Amino acid sequence: MKLKSHACIAFALMLSLSATAQQKEPIPLYSTIPNSKPAPADYKEENKDGLLSKVITPTLLPYFPEKGKANGAAVIICPGGGYQFLAYNHEGKDVAKRFAENGVTAFVLKYRLPSDKIMTDRSIGPLQDAQRALQLVHENAAKWGIDPAKIGILGFSAGGHLAATATTHYNTPVIPVTDSLSVKPDFSVLVYPVISMGQFTHAGSKDNLIGKGASQKTVDAFSNEKQVKPDMCPTFIVHSQDDDIVPVQNAILFYQAMVDNKVKGVLDTYQSGGHGYGMNNRTTTEDWFENCIKWLKQNKVM
Repeated sequence: MKLKSHACIAFALMLSLSATAQQKEPIPLYSTIPNSKPAPADYKEENKDGLLSKVITPTLLPYFPEKGKANGAAVIICPGGGYQFLAYNHEGKDVAKRFAENGVTAFVLKYRLPSDKIMTDRSIGPLQDAQRALQLVHENAAKWGIDPAKIGILGFSAGGHLAATATTHYNTPVIPVTDSLSVKPDFSVLVYPVISMGQFTHAGSKDNLIGKGASQKTVDAFSNEKQVKPDMCPTFIVHSQDDDIVPVQNAILFYQAMVDNKVKGVLDTYQSGGHGYGMNNRTTTEDWFENCIKWLKQNKVM
């Protein structure tokens, strides 16, 4: 009985250590957060059933594949939420887990949401965090077993706008860089993304990011269909025709700009599904994530 008891204790300890080893701690993006002001006393991060708001300290939550399964690719995931909150679970952690199951090291980006209360310039705060995330993964690529030529970005809805902005604005970094390639994604995945700040925009995302009185210059700068360049990375886009929150024209405009600039990519459209379904569009048996994995393999990312 005594031996059995010791064996049980040893087994429980082994499980405990294993569980501890599998836990991933969030990684702060900065030692000193740029473009920031001291937060008011009542401005504190909130988490309501996986919807995060009032983010002050941006982080990366890592998901590493099981030993022997990693293929060298990595992706930074930007949850959506209209630049008002972050859908951290179904557009963040759930997606990261599935990428890790497929051998891709995934990081969920908890980025600052635009706010004059904590930022000097709220319009560039999220982009600073996305560019710093790309830079941080580049800096630690060898340590984390990542190929520095296979680091991509993915975003949903307003997070898709952030990912698209990082995809198109790599030549104009808003953080200090010594190598501009460190903030340029090698591939991009945009899921029901806000793209334009023009006719087909999502008004809430636009107003939260650049404000209702933004100049035309600012509107154009954040209308990413106008920022596509021939050397932009290959991009995979997912959208639904019946999306009544972020019109499908956002995806079409971006894809057309890609075609015009001879940028490789795919526009994967559903006839239904609406908006905000994360990985699971219940109106179809088609799986955009599996299509994306096939596309990544086709482009030799995996």
